This record gives sequence, structure tokens and C-alpha cells, in this order.
Amino acid sequence: MKIKLLVIGKTDEKALETLIQKYLIRIKGFSAFELKLIPDIKNTKNMSENQQKEQEGKRLLNEILPGDKLVLLDEKGQEFSSEKFADFLQKQMNAGLKNLVFVIGGPYGFSEAVYKRSDYKIALSQMTFSHQMVRLIFMEQLYRGLAILNHHPYHHI
Repeated sequence: MKIKLLVIGKTDEKALETLIQKYLIRIKGFSAFELKLIPDIKNTKNMSENQQKEQEGKRLLNEILPGDKLVLLDEKGQEFSSEKFADFLQKQMNAGLKNLVFVIGGPYGFSEAVYKRSDYKIALSQMTFSHQMVRLIFMEQLYRGLAILNHHPYHHI
């Protein structure tokens, strides 16, 4: 199973990007993984929040194949402990999926079309993080979940 993370826009903060790249390498040690950046929408000052979400949604949905399982990182999603998230990953692997796609939306969240296409919604916390910080937090948790499944000591360090 390949795991893919779709994100809107570049990471502006160099320190965050360095850590994201660190976890990208670590994750690839356990699983086929791709971090795909969807370009920011241009001229958003002339758009409503809804218009921006719609434009981002179209770009996101263009990256999703018909058989992909789509998981939105959404504040209203289900929360997991790290062990339960590892169980979630294992169930997806056991289901024989080709692609498990996680998505971090833009600053206003997801369009209705993206919500309708999604299979799961996961919340990292009840707290709000910048969509750039969420990338690092999610990638650390993905690595942790894969480490748990592979009996790697990282989870207990």
C-alpha cells in the first residue's frame, strides 16, 4: 500500500521544512510514501472563502484516483491515540488498498465536494494548528504509527 499526503501550498518556514524532510525519509524506511504539494490558489484576495475552498477542492480531487481511500485531516474528525492510529493503518493495509491518501486542506478547510468524496475524517487534536504545522505533526504521527507496526523502539524513546 502506498501512502500519500496531499497539502496545499509550500511550507514557508525553513525549520519546519527541515523537520518535514527528516520524517519524509524516516517514513519511506517503512512504507511507500509521497508528499504532494498542491500549488496555492492565486489572487485569493478577490475570492470568498467558499470560492477558495472550491478551487482548492478541484485541485485536490484531481489527485485522487477512483480506488483511493481518502482521509481528511479535519478538526471534526475522529481522534486516535498513537496506538489506535497504528491499528487504523494496519486495517487499511490488511484491506489490500493500493493507495491511502491523507489530505491537509488550506486555511479555510475543505469544499463540500471533498467532504463527499472522503472516506474518513481524522482530527489530530481539538486544538487548532496552522496548516503548515499540521504537516509536521501528522508526519511524525504517521512515522510513529508505522514504527509501532514494525516494532521499532521509536514509540518508546
